[in-house]
Amino acid sequence: MSDDLTSRSPAHAQRLLEIVGAFAAEMSPAGHKPRDVTLSSQFERDLGLDSLARAELLTRIEDTLGVHFPLASFGQATTPADLLRALAGEASGRSEGVIGTVELPAPSGALDPPIDAQTLIDALQWHVSRRTEHTHIVFLDEDASSHTMTYAGLYEAALRVSHGLRRLGVNPGDTVALMLPTGIDYFACFAGIMLVGAIVVPVYPPVQSARIDDHLRRHAAILSDARARVMIVPSHALGASLLAKARIPVLREIVAMHQLMGETDNERYVPLAEDVALLQYTSGSTGAPKGVVLTHANLLANIRAMGQTARIEAHDVFASWLPLYHDMGLIGAWFGPLYFGIPLILMSPLTFLARPARWLQAIGRYHATVTAAPNFAYERCTRRIDDADLEGVDLSSLRLAFCGAEPVSASTMRAFASRFAGHGFNENALNPVYGLAENTLGLTFSEPGRGVRTDSISRGRLADSQRAAQAESPDDVLELVSCGHALPGNQIRIVDAGGNEVSERTIGRIEFRSPSATGGYFQNPALTARLSHDGWLDTGDLGYMADEDLFITGRVKDLVIRAGRHFFPYELEAAIGHLPHVRNGCVAVCGTPDVETGTDRLIVIAETRETAPEELAAIRTGINEASMALLGAPPEEVALVPPHSILKTSSGKIRHAATLDLYLRNRGNLLPRPAWLQWLDIGVNTVWPIARRIRAAATYAAYGACCWLIVILIAIPTTLMTLWHPDTGRNWTIASRAARLFLKLAGIRMTVRGADRIDSARPAIFVANHASYLDGLVLLAAIPMPISMVAKRELADGWLMGSFLRAIGTRFVERVDHQRMTEDERELVKHAMSGTSLLLFPEGTFVRSAGLRQFRLGAFVVACASHRPVVPVAIAGARVVLPDGQWLPTRADLTVTVLPALQPTGEDIKAAAVLRDAARDAIAGHCGERALSEISPLDVPTRHATI
Repeated sequence: MSDDLTSRSPAHAQRLLEIVGAFAAEMSPAGHKPRDVTLSSQFERDLGLDSLARAELLTRIEDTLGVHFPLASFGQATTPADLLRALAGEASGRSEGVIGTVELPAPSGALDPPIDAQTLIDALQWHVSRRTEHTHIVFLDEDASSHTMTYAGLYEAALRVSHGLRRLGVNPGDTVALMLPTGIDYFACFAGIMLVGAIVVPVYPPVQSARIDDHLRRHAAILSDARARVMIVPSHALGASLLAKARIPVLREIVAMHQLMGETDNERYVPLAEDVALLQYTSGSTGAPKGVVLTHANLLANIRAMGQTARIEAHDVFASWLPLYHDMGLIGAWFGPLYFGIPLILMSPLTFLARPARWLQAIGRYHATVTAAPNFAYERCTRRIDDADLEGVDLSSLRLAFCGAEPVSASTMRAFASRFAGHGFNENALNPVYGLAENTLGLTFSEPGRGVRTDSISRGRLADSQRAAQAESPDDVLELVSCGHALPGNQIRIVDAGGNEVSERTIGRIEFRSPSATGGYFQNPALTARLSHDGWLDTGDLGYMADEDLFITGRVKDLVIRAGRHFFPYELEAAIGHLPHVRNGCVAVCGTPDVETGTDRLIVIAETRETAPEELAAIRTGINEASMALLGAPPEEVALVPPHSILKTSSGKIRHAATLDLYLRNRGNLLPRPAWLQWLDIGVNTVWPIARRIRAAATYAAYGACCWLIVILIAIPTTLMTLWHPDTGRNWTIASRAARLFLKLAGIRMTVRGADRIDSARPAIFVANHASYLDGLVLLAAIPMPISMVAKRELADGWLMGSFLRAIGTRFVERVDHQRMTEDERELVKHAMSGTSLLLFPEGTFVRSAGLRQFRLGAFVVACASHRPVVPVAIAGARVVLPDGQWLPTRADLTVTVLPALQPTGEDIKAAAVLRDAARDAIAGHCGERALSEISPLDVPTRHATI
């Protein structure tokens, strides 16, 4: 294949290989000659180019050859051959890449957010009702064109998604994994999941990985921990996701967005403030995933506090490229604008990675006032944007440029401010912040317009006494950036190992308490117990307070203690990363307890492509010298490992604990196994999960078949005893005993509460919730007196079923023909007035997804007209046993609660409506499912702008 490509475009191939070879040489450690580059050379494996380096390589090729690669090439190209194919295909011309502008509506008056909203859904509906056609999000596409999503467009698409999820049986409280890239589909699915009352689990989309098995295992670990029942993936990833489904027994469905889109939902779950909206999984710097539980109340409390400190106004515009699976991109960049009603200008993370100038171009083009990014993004803009790309770009509108999610570098902030001052950028717009998923997002912000404040402390005093004393010598300076003050309603404190609060400028653990603090980790009481004590939550970070400002010194788990001195690995890692032959950013400095000495052993793990003994010895000498200069002692152990050996999170952070664990377990061999061996391991490790699934399916099928056998054995004699006997009361009693016998033999335990409230001498109208095919049988077994069930007329047409139902006194009603419905209603009134008790399901029908649907008025009109009391009956658990679309039952416990009778207050429609609402409220309190809200046609947008 490579020869064929070369023969078709020899000039391009030769020039391309020259560019790639020169770039690889530049990126190699000083003094190292990289291997020869061929068309089949792997960028990661052979040339050691990570995602950022590959993006810079493609940009250089574009500039040199005057071509324009599709953005997909920046993420998917793995060899020069892939780039040559792109050159021979669609990348033949250079695109100007001018960002188009969508006209944003002028702000009307002062900022008016939904201050009474209890949930994010409330906030969305508030804007839909008041700003239906206002632009919510402007998407900047790969080709720099723009299209928009209005509030109405988002809500309408979300209603369609929620209907599709209901069809799949997604219930309130279920978890749904969302693994989609940035785009309209992501927002529609996220809002649709919340409309169902389910919990969203954002998962980063598939990316290229040198460790196929580690990547898949980490996905499986998160999905298993979250108990995800459904996962929404891009259409092209459906097939590849089957392995994940095989590994995770609880995962029932993997679907793409188009499979969910259909008709608009006409009912919705009404979430409460305390309902869980989101599981935010931490970045994965340790092995086990931790799902931070965030409620709607947590989210809104944090959004409001951040907005108050940032002084968000009606004229603000937020520009972002941040990934939506990360809390800064999801909560800060989307939920914030959603709540405050300000426009969000959005591009994909890949767009920024490939063309960082687009971020600043978008800020200038849309006069954005607020943006946010990690430290590396500001560094990338400073070093990798050409002046020509910023011609005419004005950054003077930007009043807040947040920097967080990773340690903030003072030198990076200064360089960025200096580099773009000529484009109107105000250095005081830079705003370092600190936060964590356990507090939803933000914990401390600096005041707007304050700029970057730093503290120059003594590195030696920090190690010796854990005090942040002012540095007196230029050789002993450690410069830290202030992260500002606690947000309104939030409190922070610094404590020692004993939990005692320490004085100012003393290093200790950072703890906080806040209305946006998580209640714990999803279904992990052990980790949750370690998270908080006495109302304070542990951040896992170390730092100190100075003049009410918070300064972060490092992670607790990364701290290395040697002979009583405390060291953080970051500065040493940076110093080693600049040594010749060492890959910058690929150094892990770790500490492991030494039983003999009673202190930590310092282990330095550094990536290099060198293999010559003399070069490796020189690297070790350099590492020892760097450690002596910074820490006053050399490390106990230096491990030089091949490229891509050190484990990192999806955001590029070093996974210290996981890397050290892998190193110790494998005796220093961190080299990824060959791809074929990884796939073999995946296959082997998938066998057992598949076997468990098969066993579970077989058990389920066997139980279901046994239940149907019991039904047949009981139904035959019951039918023979009742079918031709005219006494419906006798027949009811026989059928009731048969129903109880079936439940007993099937192992389904039924508890009946309030049966003593039934007065057999006083006729009544019984109404029950309808969740399952099993409901009629359950009520037949639970209610001790004969009553007339009311069923849809279609059931009367079946000879056997219809005859049996008539034998036990069932009345049939029309559901379509209005005239006949009226006649049937009159007949029911006559039966009720004659002393017959009736049993109706006022929901009319049932669906797979949970929720108490709206009640029809018929049963209550009959009650008012006949002056009969209404007896509400709540059934709990039947939907689990036999939901809609499922013919094999599942064993579960049932509860039937007979509630106090409700008396009609009149004979008109208004009295019937009052009776209906009272009965529905009573049943909602005992059926175990939340009452759904009916969506009025006025609430469903009929127009939306997705241009």
